[in-house]
Amino acid sequence: MGHQIVERVFIGLGFSGIFTFAALTIMMVNDVQAGVDIIWKNMLGSILMGVYFSLASLLFEVENWSLLKQTTLHFLLSVAVFYTISAFTGWVPFTLGALLIGTVIFIAIYFVFWSLIGLYLKKMTNEMNKSIS
Repeated sequence: MGHQIVERVFIGLGFSGIFTFAALTIMMVNDVQAGVDIIWKNMLGSILMGVYFSLASLLFEVENWSLLKQTTLHFLLSVAVFYTISAFTGWVPFTLGALLIGTVIFIAIYFVFWSLIGLYLKKMTNEMNKSIS
């Protein structure tokens, strides 16, 4: 289990590095200037989100929990972690309108990822069933 946790943390760090690089590239192309402190804070937020999501996927490996329980806990933890990090980084201003828009966007992105993973797992199940037949 320890090896699996370390492996997942590094996967999360890799994804956060890719997203940070993409954001910095967009900033460079658009000639956006930002101080090192702002870049550092946002990169730390990206790293923490990457590590969180890579570890949170372990919730789906608890075999005696229903998919509903796993998904609900994962979603609620994800919202809590996102808004905690968002408060530190300033990703979402803490006004009612911004929180509502941020929450709708978060839920939409979460739903897209959840749906895509569900389709992938269904495809894998069908392929495994075909290979058994």
